[in-house]
Order: sequence, then structure tokens, then C-alpha cells
Amino acid sequence: MPNIAVLDMTGAKVGTIELKDSIFGIEPNAVVMHMAVVNYLANQRQGTQSTLTRTEVSGGGKKPWRQKGTGHARQGSTRAPQWRHGGVALGPKPRDYSYSLNKKVRQLALKSALSDKVLNESLIVLDELKLEAYKTRTVVDCLAAIGATGKTLIVLDTNNEFVVKSAANIKGAKTAQYNTINTYDVINADKVVMVKAAVEKLEEVYA
Repeated sequence: MPNIAVLDMTGAKVGTIELKDSIFGIEPNAVVMHMAVVNYLANQRQGTQSTLTRTEVSGGGKKPWRQKGTGHARQGSTRAPQWRHGGVALGPKPRDYSYSLNKKVRQLALKSALSDKVLNESLIVLDELKLEAYKTRTVVDCLAAIGATGKTLIVLDTNNEFVVKSAANIKGAKTAQYNTINTYDVINADKVVMVKAAVEKLEEVYA
């Protein structure tokens, strides 16, 4: 089982934690992680793009010229796709891009992403992350002290409003609870910062 240090908010080591192999110590499956990321991005698409077909644009009720004898190609409407201001042929219409993955696939992808962070020493465990008020500077100083630079995913055990709103002003920082994290957010982050209680609850859920 992998062992990593537990830090406090000043970056000092206050202990160690033994992570479960079944969640943090498996062989990362790149194919499954790719499937999960593609699924997540597809589900984020709004699908509201829309173009007007020849039946939806205004005008075009009159035949532009008679069928024969003009030397022009025959035309039935000035709103056909080849005309200026005409409708769009085969253009996009609103649609739902979302689809679901098998539950075991989603879980394997998340475990692979977490294990990959452990292998690359990109997982940081905090003893606790508590604030008494809205203080962005406190969170900034904490992340700097523990070496969480760049894009950081902060995983909490409960919905701590002070931490969530304080971290919302930090560029590249994102907060989530242990039961709402997904493979994309884990992979997208340079560092994953988890409070110790969140690690324990995550192991309870996925063990």
C-alpha cells in the first residue's frame, strides 16, 4: 500500500497515511480514462447550435422565373441553399450529445486517475483545511506552502462554504467534495489536494 505524508496548512509534515491499493495503487488504465474524459466533455456540450433550413428562412414564395426558355437553370425558390440568403443544407440542429458509461468503467477510470497522481507524486494530503471566515489569502498561502502550484483540485469531505468561496477567486483552483469528483477534474489538475477525512470517506465508498 502506498504511504504518503500528511501535511498541515503551513506545509509541515504531521504524519503519514496508508492509501488503499484498490483505489490509489492500481495500474492506471489509459484507455478507460480516455473514455471517461470524452464522456465528460460530451455531457458538458449544450447542443444548442441551430441553422435555418429553406423552410425556415423568410421569403422565397414566388418562383424567380418561368421554368423554360430563359437560358437559366430552373429554379423554384430564391431561398434554396445555393441562393444568397437561402437556407442551410444539412446544417446543425439542437441535439443532445450526452451518453452514459457503465458504472464499473467510471469507477475504474477514477481509480486509475487517482493512482496516476500517486505515481507521479501529484497527490497531497492535508490534515485539515478549515477557515473561520472568507479568506482567499489564507488558501493561497496554504497552497503555496504545500507546493500546489498551477491547476489544483481541492477535495473536501464536507461542503465547507468558507473554503469553497475563498478558493473560487484563485486562478486554476477548483473545489469538490469526495463524492462529486470525476476523472476529468483529477486528470486536468496539476496537483490534487485532499483532506485526510476526504481520503478516508473516498476509501469507504470505493473499497
